[in-house]
Amino acid sequence: MLKPDDTIQVIIDVQGKLATLMHQREQLYRNLEILIRGIRVLELPILWLEQHPEGLGPTIPEIADLLMDLKPLPKLSFSACGQDDFLENLRTSGRQQILLAGIETHVCVYQTARDLLEQDYHVEVVVDATSSRTPENKQVGLGKMACAGAGMSSVEIALFELLGTADAPQFKEILRLLK
Repeated sequence: MLKPDDTIQVIIDVQGKLATLMHQREQLYRNLEILIRGIRVLELPILWLEQHPEGLGPTIPEIADLLMDLKPLPKLSFSACGQDDFLENLRTSGRQQILLAGIETHVCVYQTARDLLEQDYHVEVVVDATSSRTPENKQVGLGKMACAGAGMSSVEIALFELLGTADAPQFKEILRLLK
């Protein structure tokens, strides 16, 4: 179970033209928006990554606008763990549960999950907030992450796990996001 005091959201590479090539991109964008808004309501930390922004371009406005108070961490390695600033920000957060979302499922999300698992983090992949250009690649990536030990989640499952109870002060706001 995800715990709000031990979870950090990681948003991976939802950028430029690549984002427009994702399978079911409109659903992906909508689910990412709901997830980020919910994480904000719950006041959890977020790490935001961009793969080679000079080449791929910036994060799409639908997502970047929700993260305006944060600075994206640029990376060249497919795994976020190949970037020292990402690892330092993660260590500084003190969080051990990583909620992964973004693109592409079978490349950057997969390699980041694998490396985080090797460093003994608990990784949960938000399946409906990840995508690849083809559904087959997404499924292979999800399968490889599951075999490596990552948990699979959805936007709704993750937000309700983090919420924990209908008595939580954020319950009604989370419920509105999900309707």
